[in-house]
Formats: sequence, structure tokens, C-alpha cells
Amino acid sequence: MSVSNRLFTVGPVEVFDDTLKAMSKPMMIHRGEDYKRLQRGIVEKLHKVLDTDMQIFLVPASASGFLESCVRCGVNERMTSLSNGSFGDRWGSIGQANGKIVTKIDVPWGKAIRGSDVATKIQPTAEAVTIISNESSTGVLNPTQEIVKVIRAEEDPLIFVDGVTSVGAVDLKIKEMNIDALVFGTQKAFALPPGLAILCASERLIKKAEKVQNRGYYFDILEIKKAADKDLPLTTPPVSLMYGMEYQLDKMLKEGMANRYARHHAMAETSRDWAKKRFKLYAEKGYLSETITVVETGKLDVARLDKELKARGFEVSPGYGKLKDNTFRIGHMGDLTVKDVKDLLKTLDVVLEVMK
Repeated sequence: MSVSNRLFTVGPVEVFDDTLKAMSKPMMIHRGEDYKRLQRGIVEKLHKVLDTDMQIFLVPASASGFLESCVRCGVNERMTSLSNGSFGDRWGSIGQANGKIVTKIDVPWGKAIRGSDVATKIQPTAEAVTIISNESSTGVLNPTQEIVKVIRAEEDPLIFVDGVTSVGAVDLKIKEMNIDALVFGTQKAFALPPGLAILCASERLIKKAEKVQNRGYYFDILEIKKAADKDLPLTTPPVSLMYGMEYQLDKMLKEGMANRYARHHAMAETSRDWAKKRFKLYAEKGYLSETITVVETGKLDVARLDKELKARGFEVSPGYGKLKDNTFRIGHMGDLTVKDVKDLLKTLDVVLEVMK
């Protein structure tokens, strides 16, 4: 473990020493055969871990880079943004910042987006719909498959999914989802430092990109694909981080994805049980995140809680956006265990007694 605070944050998350060690291999050039083997191996293992046949691309960036890429490469003019929190709002804002006409469908914060919320509301002119799988500002896990089924039954836009805080921790059943893009990064459930973004892309998205102008360069899916087809990066990759990615994927396959998903569920249940005894959960019952517990605290001095907790070697995340002053967020993802979560909760109990 790191000698600094133990991170139970929404991301970046705790990176264990064995993973950091795996990243310390010697540097290599990124145009040779050794590099090609590294990238090819990572992509092959991602296919196994995610159980998907979608094309997989890597770029040196946070996941937000590929969120923008989806908009720039998949939309000429009009898109629809589904939102029940800050990150749903953000993807809509990315569309607007790129000159797209964005229709928003808003659901109250803390509530899940259901199929009934989108039924009959997706216009035929919408080229794409953006969905947040796990809204990390509110701790809501949206029923993505249900939403996609309703959209597909009525219209046929491209469907883009932000899986930033769900992929690697929740079985999204990607093969059954019938989506066109799934975006995530290394610094959440993959328990790595930030800096590598991953996109699972459908053939439909690739074909649509061929008809979209002004895709840019760095995140142009077509340019990225040209390089990826040769097991090469478009631009200089974070080789050390890729060593770590390969190592983490091997760990995930050894653990088994069913076991990994069960471990995340157990950590979530442990955190939720504590939160319900001490305070209350912000997210709607039945749609609770498996990676983030958003604790609604009322009038508690969250800033002091944070300070006292850090003094004891632990760190959680503050509330996000308009929830900043009356919530805090416990991240339980990556390589953490139920025992780790219990250690945090015991320390939180001590801090709360001190704060009385």
C-alpha cells in the first residue's frame, strides 16, 4: 500500500504497490515489435475481461477525451443527452461546446433514468443519444439495458454510454446492450493511475465517422483505427501505464470477472449498511451504485470530517456539484476489499465521535 492516505475516493483510486511495481519496467519505443505485442495483448485481454466483440481503441487521455471523440466523430448536427446528475450534464455540454444542437432529457438528481423517461422523447433527427451508466455525482446506477431497449424500439440513433465508474466493477452485459460506444478510463475500477482512455466502438460508429466533418485529429476515431489496425498508437502512448494495464488485466482474469463483480457488490453493501445507520443514502433504492456510495449528511460539517479523516490516513471524496455541501462520497472499487472498507468505516465512526 502507499504510505500516503488510503484512498476511498471516486477517482483516482488506490493503486497498490504490486501494480506500481509492474509499471516500473524499462521504457520502450512505441513503433517497434515489442510495443505492438504489448498493445495487442492489452486489447485481447480487454475483449476477454469485458466479454465484447466491439472494436477497442486506446488513447493517452482521461475518459473525457473519448466522450468528446464520440460527439465529434458521431454527430453532424443533433444529439440527445440523458442526464440525472453532473456527468450527464457534462456530456451534453461537450456536445454544445462542439457546436452540436443538444436536446436534453433531465431526470431529478438521485433518481434513476428509466425507459419510461425516454419513451417517445427521442426525436427521429437525433443522430446519437448519450447515457451515463453510473452517475458518480449521485451514486445512481442507471438501468442502461432497459433505456437502450426503449430507444431501439422507437428510433435508431447511435447510442453512447459513459462507463467510467462501472466498467470493471459491474457486469454491463455489453454483448446484449446493442450500443455504439462505451467509454472508460484507467483510474477507476481498473485501479491504475489516470492517463489512458479506452473506447469500445461499433462498426456503425466507424461508418458514421466517415460522413462527419471536422472530427479533429487527436481523437479522430478513423485515424486512431488506422493505427490500431497495425497494433500501433496514433500518438505517443503512456507505456508505463500500459505495463500496469496489462498487469491489472491479468489480475482480473485470474480473479475471475464473476468474483470481481461479487466483491464490488459486497463492498457496496458494507458501505451502504453503514451509511443507512449513520445518515442516509442519497440515491434511489433499487438503483444504487456498486462503486460509489453517496452519503447524505444533512448539516454535518463535511469539510471538518474530511480534515479529521485525512489526519488518520484515510480519504474519501466530497460531494459533487450542487451536492457539495451536504454529501460525501465513498469510493469502493478497484483492488479494495471488504476488509479495507470496514477499516475506513471504523475510522469514520471514530471521527464522528470526535465531532460530536
